[in-house]
Amino acid sequence: MLQECLEGLAIKPDGVYVDVTFGGGGHSKAILKKLGPKGRLLAFDQDADAQQNIPADDRLIFIDQNFRYLKNYCRLYGAIPADGILADLGVSSHQFDQADRGFSIRFDADLDMRMDRSAALTAKEVLNSYPEETLHKIFGIYGEIQNAKSLAKTIVTARLNQPITTVQEFKQVISRLIPKGKENKYLAQVFQALRIEVNQELEALQEFLEQSVEVLKSGGRLVVMSYHSLEDRLVKNFIAKGKFKGEVEKDFFGNELKPLRAVNRKAIVATDEEIQVNNRARSAKLRIAVKN
Repeated sequence: MLQECLEGLAIKPDGVYVDVTFGGGGHSKAILKKLGPKGRLLAFDQDADAQQNIPADDRLIFIDQNFRYLKNYCRLYGAIPADGILADLGVSSHQFDQADRGFSIRFDADLDMRMDRSAALTAKEVLNSYPEETLHKIFGIYGEIQNAKSLAKTIVTARLNQPITTVQEFKQVISRLIPKGKENKYLAQVFQALRIEVNQELEALQEFLEQSVEVLKSGGRLVVMSYHSLEDRLVKNFIAKGKFKGEVEKDFFGNELKPLRAVNRKAIVATDEEIQVNNRARSAKLRIAVKN
């Protein structure tokens, strides 16, 4: 949904923009094409592989950090207030396709799943050291898995014999719990849960969203694309209420205190044509907001 993202940003040629998920650089390069000589773009990515995609353009500043540090680096580089912020959440296609990263159920590899390879915590560490109760919560909440309790117990029992170190070993350990005919969906949910825990994705997203309000100028645009319900719920609630839980806060006179206003009532989804070209787009939900 590249075009929809660009339209959502409503790019001004001399504006200041932030792409907090640089990845392959597709969105950033498209933004740069719409910027004039005085326009500026900050691009964040914690994955070292992303640095291979940085274009030679003086208007771009690349920041090799997680987007949870948005405000600090925008202040450092004089990018506050910004005209627009773009986030394309989740794992990039490149990360899924790199067998050795351990993100995909398609390849056998070490259970890694780190977006930032300098980080200490890996999926292997989670599976082999977390208590059964914690694993139960991770799979139940982050993976929305029905038999999360049995899954956690099976893992803890198996690791008593030997550590679970590779994707194939893990799949073998949990094989009897995988529903017949739903193998890919179940494994995708299990891997999603591990990946979210390893990378603290939901905590980072909440920190980013709160900081985005402080970084944007009045009338500035926040454009966020998410790929699963946990992310989308956080984005939707924050745009609607300025918070992640509870009701909208009000001032003394009963006026709602909301920093953002939704541009679209419902999330924008990919067209059938785009899904045919890019299957991953089938689960994408795009939300656009304007700062009040």
